[in-house]
Amino acid sequence: MTITHRPGATKGSFIATEGDQRVGEMTYTNAGPGKFIIDHTEVDPGSEGKGVGKQLVSAAVAFARANDLKVMPLCPFANRLFQLTPEWQGLLF
Repeated sequence: MTITHRPGATKGSFIATEGDQRVGEMTYTNAGPGKFIIDHTEVDPGSEGKGVGKQLVSAAVAFARANDLKVMPLCPFANRLFQLTPEWQGLLF
């Protein structure tokens, strides 16, 4: 699986693909200097239960760490992962 980051001026996404097929996407919105909000995580039918969503959120966490950003996981799936992953707590705003 490949995760591709597509940043934008106000919104961005992380897209998961297997070969040339999209299997999931996590979207975010920039929330001012140094922070972003995870809006939505979606895994395509047939790819559920394979860890796609977790890999998407993990890619966003790696991006936040590499760029000294804070994260607000409004997406219920991402929020639950943050609750279950103590080492991510320092990234929350």
